[in-house]
Amino acid sequence: MPLTALLERGLSELGLSADPEQRRRLLHFVELLRKWNRVYNLTAIEDPRESVQLHLLDSLSVAPYLHGERVLDVGTGAGLPGIPLAIVQPERRFVLLDCNAKKIRFVHQAVIELGLSNVVPAQARIESFTDAAGFDCVLARAYASLAEIWADASRLLKAGGSVLALKGRRPEAELGELPAGVTVGIHRLRVPGVDAERHLAELRATGQDS
Repeated sequence: MPLTALLERGLSELGLSADPEQRRRLLHFVELLRKWNRVYNLTAIEDPRESVQLHLLDSLSVAPYLHGERVLDVGTGAGLPGIPLAIVQPERRFVLLDCNAKKIRFVHQAVIELGLSNVVPAQARIESFTDAAGFDCVLARAYASLAEIWADASRLLKAGGSVLALKGRRPEAELGELPAGVTVGIHRLRVPGVDAERHLAELRATGQDS
C-alpha cells in the first residue's frame, strides 16, 4: 500500500481529518526523519511504512485528548508527538522541549521546512525550563514514572491544565505513587497497524476543570 493510502486509512481509523496540505506535510516529515537519521541517529525506525504507523499515527492517537491553546511536548526527541500534532491542529501553539542539541537542531530544521508557525523548539531540561504563560497541556512520553512526571511538569500548567503521559502497558503500579490531590484518567489508545499496548494517563490537580 502506498504511504499516502496508509496514512489516509490510519487517519480515518483514528477519526481524524487532515486536508491535502496537512497530509503532504505529515509525509514530508517522514522523509525528513529518514534523511536526517543517517547523520543524527534520530530513531531506530527506518522503514517509511513503520514510520507512518509508529511515528505519525502513534503521535496522532493523542489528538482527541488535547485541549486549550498552548501545549508543551517534553522530551520531544525528533519532534514526536509534537510535530504531527501541530500539523493537524494548527489552532494550537506547541513548544517542543528536549535537552539534546542535535535533536533540537533537527526539530528547528523540520519546523522551517514544514512551515509550522505554531511550533517553537526549546533546548533545556524539564527541571530547569520555565514559562511565564503556562500550558493547557503538557505531553510527556514514558521518560519516568507518573509521580516523577507530575513533579516535573505540574508547575508549568495553567489552572485547569493537564499532564498527558504516554505509556505502554496500563501503569497500575505507578498510580499508587502519585501524591494526594491528583486526579487520574487512563485512556487506552488504539493505533492503526500497531499491536503493542498504548495508554495515556491524564493527570490533573483535584478540583480543576478543563
